[in-house]
Amino acid sequence: MVEIRWHGRGGQGAKTAAILFGEVAVSYGKYIQAFPEYGPERRGAPVRAFNRLDDNPILLHSPIDEPDVVVVLDQSLIEPAKVVEGLKEDGILLINTPDQPAEVRKKYKIKGKKISTVDASKISKETIGKELPNTPLLGALVKITRFVEFDRMVKDLKIQFKKKFRGNEKLIKGNINSLERAYKEVVSE
Repeated sequence: MVEIRWHGRGGQGAKTAAILFGEVAVSYGKYIQAFPEYGPERRGAPVRAFNRLDDNPILLHSPIDEPDVVVVLDQSLIEPAKVVEGLKEDGILLINTPDQPAEVRKKYKIKGKKISTVDASKISKETIGKELPNTPLLGALVKITRFVEFDRMVKDLKIQFKKKFRGNEKLIKGNINSLERAYKEVVSE
């Protein structure tokens, strides 16, 4: 089983990204869970979302305490949300930041772990027209984990985006472009 924990702020799309990633994994015949964890917080408050993927039915129904991958939509959450806590020693930390992985490692004193970074905020502003780092981070996640094939994910997400953004071709194209750019621009250490 592979477990992913998403850290973001309300309105950044952590829940949506987890659900979209789960829907893509289902097309591979995987068993998945995609769920958020938040209370009465409002826009801007810290939120977490989760994915579990497995070839077998998933019988766990709890938050993920020891993820294989942690995706951080807002770099300001690294310390207060303790995003590295519980991440497996060989786990992957994917962060939305303009910083290089070595800079992040030094700044936050992160030992072990694989670190990948991509400026998802910049990418989303340039492709979608507003800061929504969730879609670019999906592209980066697929690149660094290889859990699913990128081209197949793009094809599946085009279908999802056409339903979600009915008739708004500019927004559909912008989201696809953000996936592709993050896939190309993610840097790993």
